[in-house]
Amino acid sequence: MARDASYDGIFVTGVHTTGIFCRPTCPARKPRPENVSFFSSTQDALLAGYRPCRRCRPLEARAGTPPEWLRPLLDDLEADPTRRWTDADMRSRGLGPERVRRWFQKHHGMTFQSYSRARRLGAALGRVKNGSAVGRTAYEVGYESLSGFQEAFRRYFGDPPTNLERATLAYVDRVVTPLGPMLVAATDEALCLLEFVDRRMLPRQVERIRRRMGVVFTPGRNEVIAHAEREIEAYFQGRLEWFTVPIEMSGSDFQRAVWNELLAIPTGETRSYADIAAAVGRPTAVRAVGTANGANALAIVIPCHRVIGADGRLAGYGGGLWRKQRLLDLEREGVEGLRTVSP
Repeated sequence: MARDASYDGIFVTGVHTTGIFCRPTCPARKPRPENVSFFSSTQDALLAGYRPCRRCRPLEARAGTPPEWLRPLLDDLEADPTRRWTDADMRSRGLGPERVRRWFQKHHGMTFQSYSRARRLGAALGRVKNGSAVGRTAYEVGYESLSGFQEAFRRYFGDPPTNLERATLAYVDRVVTPLGPMLVAATDEALCLLEFVDRRMLPRQVERIRRRMGVVFTPGRNEVIAHAEREIEAYFQGRLEWFTVPIEMSGSDFQRAVWNELLAIPTGETRSYADIAAAVGRPTAVRAVGTANGANALAIVIPCHRVIGADGRLAGYGGGLWRKQRLLDLEREGVEGLRTVSP
C-alpha cells in the first residue's frame, strides 16, 4: 500500500478484479487489499492466469529497462501472448536465440520459450477460471489440439504416469462463488480438492494430492463435481446445513482425525485450536492442529474456517482472513432459517 521500493523484486501482486499483476511500486490506483494475491515470482503470477501490467512492467522488475535490441520482441509478445515462438522467429528479427535465452535466464530465471509457454498456459488458465470452455480455450490461446493443452495442464499440475490407461483421473474444473472462483477436482468416486484459485498454497496442495492418491489431473467434469457445485451454490444461498458430496481426505492419520473433528462443528458455531487438539486426544498439539488445518484441501466442505484463536480472534486461513470472516458471517446470519437441501 505504501509502494515501498525495497520490496521490488521480492514479490509481485496479482489483482483479482483486473487479472493483472504488478510491481510493489506500481503507480496505478491502489486495489482493495482483499482483491490482492502475492506471488514470489513473475512465473507464478503468469501460471495463476495474471497478465503483466503495462504501466509498471513487472517483467522488468529485476532488470530495469530492457536493452533496445530486446524491446521489439517483448512488444510483439505482449501484443500476442498466445503466439508460439521459435528460434527462427527470433532470427528473422535479427536476434540470436542464445542471446535472448541468456538474458531471460539471467534476469527472470527462465528462458524466453519457457516464459512464452507460461504466458500461454497462464492465459488459458485465466480464461478457464473466468468461465471459458476448456476445449475452446485451448485453441484460442494457440494450442493446436486439446490433448496438447491437457498435457501442458498436466505438466503444471504434476507429471502423469507413463501408462495413463491405468491411472486414476481427477477431473479439474472451477466453481464460481460469491467469494471468488474455486478450483475443484474429483475422481469418479470422490471430491479431492476444493480451494480458492488465488491461494498461494494451491500448487503444493495439488502436488500433495497427486502424490498421495496417485492421480492424474486433467481438465473436465464429472457427476461428483456437479454434485459439489450444486451444494456450494446452496451453501452460499443459506440453504445447506451439511455437505453430502463424497470426499477423499488425503492426509496422515492425525490430519484426518483433525478434519473429522472439523466436520463435526455445527454450522454457525466455532471451536478453538485447543478445543480440536483436546477432541483428538492430543491436548498439547495445538500448533499441529493449526498445521493440519492449513493442509486441508477441501475448503468450506471441511470447515476449517470454523476454527479460531482461543481469544476469539480470527487466525490462519489460506483463503484470506476476509473470506474466513465472510463465511462465518454467512453461517451465523443464516443458521436460524437454514434448511437442508438434498443434492
